[in-house]
Amino acid sequence: MNFRHLKFFVATAESGQVSRAATQLSISQSAVTSAIKELEAELGTSLFFRTATGMEMSEAGRDFLASSREILEKLDQAKRMAHKQSPVKGSISIAATYTVIGYFLPPHLDRLKQRFPNLDIRISELNRESIEEGLLSNRFDMAVVLTSNIANSELETQTLAKSSRRLWAANGHEIFRQGKSTFEEIAKQDYIMLTVDEAAHTTMRYWSNSAYQPRVTLRTSSVEAVRSMVANGQGVTILSDMVYRPWSLEGKRIGTATTDLEIPSMDIGLAWRKGVEHSRAAASVIEYFNQTFLAPI
Repeated sequence: MNFRHLKFFVATAESGQVSRAATQLSISQSAVTSAIKELEAELGTSLFFRTATGMEMSEAGRDFLASSREILEKLDQAKRMAHKQSPVKGSISIAATYTVIGYFLPPHLDRLKQRFPNLDIRISELNRESIEEGLLSNRFDMAVVLTSNIANSELETQTLAKSSRRLWAANGHEIFRQGKSTFEEIAKQDYIMLTVDEAAHTTMRYWSNSAYQPRVTLRTSSVEAVRSMVANGQGVTILSDMVYRPWSLEGKRIGTATTDLEIPSMDIGLAWRKGVEHSRAAASVIEYFNQTFLAPI
C-alpha cells in the first residue's frame, strides 16, 4: 500500500465514478481501477460495489475513507512544513475565468499560500477576451483558464487537466436509466443551455458534428440554475465533470450518461504571453502546478 493507492481511492470515493477520478487526477481509468483492485486485495475486503451508474462505497470503504483522508492530510501538512521557509516573495497577478475560480482554483490558492507565505497572489476574474488582452499588455503575469478556449497565437498555454463532458439528466429520467444516449434522442428533450465561459458556443460546436440541434428552452449563466432545472426533470444538458455534482440545491439527484458521439473535453491550464521572461514568483507558481498535475504519481 502506498500514497498512490490512497489518493486514487479517495478521488473515486468522492467523485463516485472511476472516470471522474481519472479526470481529476489526469491519468487513465485503467490506472485508477488497478490501484483500487490492488488496495482491495491487500485489505482483503471490497471497498466499492460496482453499479451501472458508478461506484457505491461498501461499509468497509466508508470506514477506510476517513483514515485515508487523515493520512493524506498529514502528508500534505508535512509538505507544507517543508516549504514553510520558502525564500520566494514578491507579488504575482493572476487572471482567471468564472468556471476556473468557482470549480478549480480555490484549493490551489490555499496550497500556494501555505507553500509560499511571503508571496502576494492577486486574483482577477474576467472573461477570456479581457484575460487575453491583459496578458498581452503585461497587466497579468499569467492566467488560469479553459485552455480549450484559447486560440490566440501570441499566447502560450499549458494544459493541466482534462474534464470529460457528459449528458446530465434527473435520476428518474429514462436517459439516465439507459446509461447512454444518442444525439438524436437528446435533441427530442428540452435542453438547458449554460452560457458562461463560452459554454454555449462550445456546445453548438460539437452539436454541429451531428445531424441534430438541441431544443433549447432556457439559456442561463448560472450553473446552479442548470443543476436545479435538470434535477427537477425540466430538461437535460451536457456539461463537464468538473462542475458536476450529484444533487441540486433542493437535494434532488442528478445522474449522468454517455453519448454516441465523442464530446471534446474541457481543458484547464495556464496561459501567458509568448516569450515573456517569468519572474521567480511566476516560475514558482508554474512549478507548483506542474508538480501537482504533470509530475509522475
